[in-house]
Amino acid sequence: MTGVTRWTGHEARLLRKAMRKTGKAFAELVGVNQRQIPRWEGRGETLELSLVNQAALDTLLAQADHHVQQRFVALLTERAAAEHDERAEELLRRDSRIIRHSVDGKLMTSVEEGIYLSGADNRSVWLDSFLIDVYPTTNEDYGKFIAATRRRPPQHWPAGRFPVSLATHPVVWVTWHDASAYARWADKALPTARQWEKAARGSKGRRYPWGNEPTAAKCNVAETGIDATTPVARYQSGVSPCGAFDMCGNVWEWCSTEEGPGNGRYELKGSAFTSPFERSTPSLRNAASATMLDNDTGFRCVSEP
Repeated sequence: MTGVTRWTGHEARLLRKAMRKTGKAFAELVGVNQRQIPRWEGRGETLELSLVNQAALDTLLAQADHHVQQRFVALLTERAAAEHDERAEELLRRDSRIIRHSVDGKLMTSVEEGIYLSGADNRSVWLDSFLIDVYPTTNEDYGKFIAATRRRPPQHWPAGRFPVSLATHPVVWVTWHDASAYARWADKALPTARQWEKAARGSKGRRYPWGNEPTAAKCNVAETGIDATTPVARYQSGVSPCGAFDMCGNVWEWCSTEEGPGNGRYELKGSAFTSPFERSTPSLRNAASATMLDNDTGFRCVSEP
């Protein structure tokens, strides 16, 4: 269940909607005069509620049944996913950083050479510059690869073709070998774990792509209650410093880094819609057998600048 760091009139309105209460009934639950509720909701995010009222709302949310909590999270997610914050739009406007790859046609963004703070302990690590896909590889992208190579399609494609409704969702049910084959076809590579982490966090050690605030509504993780993949461009408020999307949540992404020498296991990054938000930090390490395939695992690629 997603908590609320700061209650404003906006979050109070969403909780009332999730509880499906009238203003009068909601006011009684919070312990305020019923005339307060329209004032709160009218002022929206410009009104930060008193500590007493924030505590009351915290309690109300914590004690609500699971269905209410899911509806509240969905309402929060809907807003955060759809909003076009200035940072995301500015990053995508930087034409000098965004290029379209000549083979698979995907947008790629540049990550400059230099030191970045890596891992949970923020160790200084130098990386050369590279390009990384703005979005994870989608079903539509993977369909081009299947058509060109006749490789076996993922198991969730009926009759060997991706569902149109999932065209812009990340491809899943792909092994590390499948992802590597796509990368070779596209004249790219799978990112190393360090490349992936730098693209997600930036160079200054921020905890999440968007900053240090643990905001589950900025990505597709278990707490959102969606329980499925989402379009790769949906979470614009969760974009990373270099302009990469879905670096937290939606699907785990294969990397080229082996967990251990010759053990056939490779690192995964980013977490997925099946994972709790606490697993989404880009510094977190995870790995799986190269033959593993699941409904929450995909990939993106990198290339030389």
